[in-house]
Amino acid sequence: QVQLVESGGGLVQPGGSLRLSCVASGSILSINDMGWYRQAPGKERELVARITTSGRTVYADSVWGRFTISRDNAKNTVYLQMNSLKPEDTAVYYCNADLLPRSGVRRTYWGQGTQVTVSS
Repeated sequence: QVQLVESGGGLVQPGGSLRLSCVASGSILSINDMGWYRQAPGKERELVARITTSGRTVYADSVWGRFTISRDNAKNTVYLQMNSLKPEDTAVYYCNADLLPRSGVRRTYWGQGTQVTVSS
């Protein structure tokens, strides 16, 4: 059984930093793209950043220059370094991964989410 587990969320003051981590575990043959999404109250889930196996990245305009996505393929882990946080970054952050489990059906998996709150 495949699981994605996020960690690193919490309460931070405006201008502060947080680092999110997401580990994919279970019977996994390969992982393609991994990414971070977020959903604020009353809003739709939106892309924050994505990264390919080779390290190519895509960012939402709203986080460009403040957030950095990275991954450790050996550890099946994706990270999101968030700097210069703003109150509008407050949301539940979800990681996802496009992966092939040993069961043989490639699909996208989601984590359970981690709360990030930016407030003074």
